[in-house]
Amino acid sequence: MDKPKVFIDGREGTTGLQLWERLSRRTDLELLRIGEARRKDPAERKKYLNAADLVFLCLPDAAAWEAVGLIENGHTRIIDASTAHRTASGWVYGFPELYKDPERIIGQARRVANPGCHATGFLASAAPLSALHILLRDCPLTCFSLTGYSGGGRKMIAQYEAPDKPAELFSPRLYGTGLRHKHLTEMQKVAGLEQPPVFCPVVDDYYKGMATTIQLHNRYLRGQPTAREICHILAAYYAGQPLVSVRWGGDAPTLPANALAGTDRLELVVCGHEEQTIVTALFDNLGKGASGAAVQNMNLMLGFEMTAGLALETPPAGSPASARSERT
Repeated sequence: MDKPKVFIDGREGTTGLQLWERLSRRTDLELLRIGEARRKDPAERKKYLNAADLVFLCLPDAAAWEAVGLIENGHTRIIDASTAHRTASGWVYGFPELYKDPERIIGQARRVANPGCHATGFLASAAPLSALHILLRDCPLTCFSLTGYSGGGRKMIAQYEAPDKPAELFSPRLYGTGLRHKHLTEMQKVAGLEQPPVFCPVVDDYYKGMATTIQLHNRYLRGQPTAREICHILAAYYAGQPLVSVRWGGDAPTLPANALAGTDRLELVVCGHEEQTIVTALFDNLGKGASGAAVQNMNLMLGFEMTAGLALETPPAGSPASARSERT
């Protein structure tokens, strides 16, 4: 049987480069590469888009919409890593663990929208609680999300890694303070909420890793479960999942945001007491928050083992995979 042909449109960006690095090590697919001199030539891009069995779009939204329009056949399947199609009709939202049968829902889809990184952390906890009718549709939610600077792309990476960077880059920085972050639409829709959460992202001086936290008053939840009960509920929901796990954090003194840097897993840590709960998703913004999730979706769509080519264990300190997760 011929190997599936895969093309990355937008290979030069952070997610595109990550995907190229990951997939170039695979021997079970054929990775198509457009010539450097013609990578922005519409006719050449169109040729590669239509030659592939599966295409990754690692592009700005407008370019992603354009790329979809260039595909004229009925066999090329798409994974879009941009914001363009995450709530669009005809697209499947690419968070496999939120479906009872991801092999059918994602595996048979022609067009899959890869989730946003902050949305991944939020939905990992909020979506199951909503699906189980514990989190009510009109429940007011707040969420904050700490991320490494690699999530800002090449320009932000260059700013943080410059030898003469300004003092403000050595401290955590709140952003999106207008409360209209581009991930809010998918966060609200996929979680089935009547209103978006009050959401504040924070970027800090480390390369990769995320800690996305929702904060709950238990009296507003159906049944008024305790924090420990919420932990048991989420653990049962994700039972048997190789890439998502749940643990009780109690009153853990610290939760480092880069704890799962270098992996493609996500861990939910539940803390609190009878009246209040916080649920924190720990994961790698470049892993389960971006290219790792995209590879997981590709595996399902092409019939490979869902975890093929993914990092399930935290790399040892000092290894190439972990080197950039340390604070600069």
